[in-house]
Amino acid sequence: MYFLYGIALAIVLALSAPAWLWAMARHGKYRAGLRERFGRVPERLTRLPKAPRAPAAPGCVWVHAVSVGEVLAVSELVGKLREQWPQARIVVSTTTNTGQMLARHRFGEENVFYFPLDFAFAIRGYLRALQPELIVIAETEFWPNFLRLARASGARVAVVNARISDRSFPRYRRFRPLMRRILRNVDLFLAQSQEDGRRLIAIGAAADRVRVAGNLKFDAAPPRQAPFAAELRQRLQKAGAFPVLVCGSTVEDEELALLATFQVLLEKYPKSFMVLAPRRPERFDEVARLMQAFKRVPCWRRSRLPDDALLCGGILLLDSIGELASLYSLATLAIVGGSLAPRGGHNILEPAFFGVPILVGPHTENFRDIVSVFRAQDAVRVVHAFSSDGARADLTDTIAALIEDSAGRERLGRNAAETLRAQAGAAARTAKELEILL
Repeated sequence: MYFLYGIALAIVLALSAPAWLWAMARHGKYRAGLRERFGRVPERLTRLPKAPRAPAAPGCVWVHAVSVGEVLAVSELVGKLREQWPQARIVVSTTTNTGQMLARHRFGEENVFYFPLDFAFAIRGYLRALQPELIVIAETEFWPNFLRLARASGARVAVVNARISDRSFPRYRRFRPLMRRILRNVDLFLAQSQEDGRRLIAIGAAADRVRVAGNLKFDAAPPRQAPFAAELRQRLQKAGAFPVLVCGSTVEDEELALLATFQVLLEKYPKSFMVLAPRRPERFDEVARLMQAFKRVPCWRRSRLPDDALLCGGILLLDSIGELASLYSLATLAIVGGSLAPRGGHNILEPAFFGVPILVGPHTENFRDIVSVFRAQDAVRVVHAFSSDGARADLTDTIAALIEDSAGRERLGRNAAETLRAQAGAAARTAKELEILL
């Protein structure tokens, strides 16, 4: 099975090489860490002397977090593991460039690297160099070769914050015999919810290896305040901007609806201000061109923001990385993207940290349990971009109603912050389960 899988993976890689090369040339994607992805262990991982091993503690723990969301999710867990095993070395791998930058900032460059491609030759070098005794994988990274070789190396393997999305569940279940063989290399699954635990068992995980520990994202540290957030707050106050809409992690097919909503809002609130933050950096220029079509609305880019611009009655394109989370603190209302269009939604916890009223669209499958918890506590509003029959909550109407209802806004934001605090504790439970596993 694994031999045929390796051949199939090589064919897929070869066929997709032109797209990779195009993305490298046009956007710089995948270029960073290319050698590491193909198995070149960076010197920074090997040049640090090994600490003396304490009794009943691992010498090395390898944590894998795909992108920014997973890095944020495991940050508190890594802190707990460092407290639990102070002499252990904890290293973190990521797949995306943005995840890599955040991980290096949080865990130290010497402890962070790019996750290797799922070829035996690329994986073995890391297992030899690091000799991990515990491998912790965030969410659902079920790479067959990696799991097989990790288990063969003698490491214990745990999947934490595990979830099976609505979209992937039927596909996994269709290949249950194959998945059962892959998943038997995992010693412990710590699911986000009871439903995720049931789905893990349904796709082939052994029932006695599945536990529910809760969602690590509820334990993520509060967003760090970017200097630009303080500067923007002063400028908005000086301009008397109100309301301030922060539209985060937007995707294609959402910006037009948001811009149209803002144009309607301007008629009644001429000092309205919108921050528009596309999910992917490669779309910054595309969204900038889209904004230019609204000729009577002042538009600025974060990277070219004039010092003397009066920031009200216009739109700011946040064409930067790492500043969105702290800008949610400025919002009268936060609209979290990837949910108005069918993309599965994005994390609503960042605005919740600041007690900001949160709006999402109907497509929140990727954060099903978080949104469900928030809805039960009246801590989020679910709306549609447009409503033709009047029966559904429409984005424009809901925003207008909340702007008029200051008490309702305050209640919605307060409920969000209280719900976030009430759900904390998954990191401590997960750390304890990992200690028991060893």
